[in-house]
Amino acid sequence: MKKILNKKGFTLVEVLLVVVIIAILAAVVLVAINPGRQISQANNTQRSSDVKAILDAVSQYSIDNRGVLPAAITATATVVGSGTGQINICADVVPTYIAALPFDPTDAAGAYTDCTTYNTGYNISADANGRVTVAAPSAELSEVISVTR
Repeated sequence: MKKILNKKGFTLVEVLLVVVIIAILAAVVLVAINPGRQISQANNTQRSSDVKAILDAVSQYSIDNRGVLPAAITATATVVGSGTGQINICADVVPTYIAALPFDPTDAAGAYTDCTTYNTGYNISADANGRVTVAAPSAELSEVISVTR
């Protein structure tokens, strides 16, 4: 009598086919999600919020001082910070109009700790009519983040 073997399982081809399908699906999901783009969009959202916060603080300062802007603000767009060649408006706006000056999300080294050493990474300027512009020059994904009031 012949013994009939009844083996159950998957063949090598079937297993390889499932692995290939899973790899293709994983690649499609990664392309659809695009984590690098998501992070860049989140950074730009933070930059937009920071630019508005700085502009709001300067505007409130101006309102309380009868339209006079902080003296350090010039017509040339310059980085807000405490370093050489930067515009230091910290003493004018912190803590009365803003709790702490925000900084660019990709520059943790420039984080605000106090008014003596900080670098926001954001530019500020004022035109001849007293309109203030705050911009984020490090914006990602070719976005322009700038607010004028």
